[in-house]
Amino acid sequence: MLAEGKTQREVAEYYGFKDKYVVKQLLIRERRKERKLEAGIVPRPKGRPRKNAVPKDIVVEQVYEIQRLGMENQLLRDFLRFTGRK
Repeated sequence: MLAEGKTQREVAEYYGFKDKYVVKQLLIRERRKERKLEAGIVPRPKGRPRKNAVPKDIVVEQVYEIQRLGMENQLLRDFLRFTGRK
């Protein structure tokens, strides 16, 4: 809307914001993001990650899990052999 020649106050009234300063701060944030993208700075998500977040690299996670399970099996085999059950 600003590109169409509307003022910040008109945009605020159109969307039902309290005053033009809400639009002004929104524009400042968006322009800051654009400048960072142009400079090559990748935006990162803020806050704590979700509990059920998808792993970033599934292959690495699977390799780690396979190694962990292999070590666990070896430990259990050694324990059973040590106790004389097998």
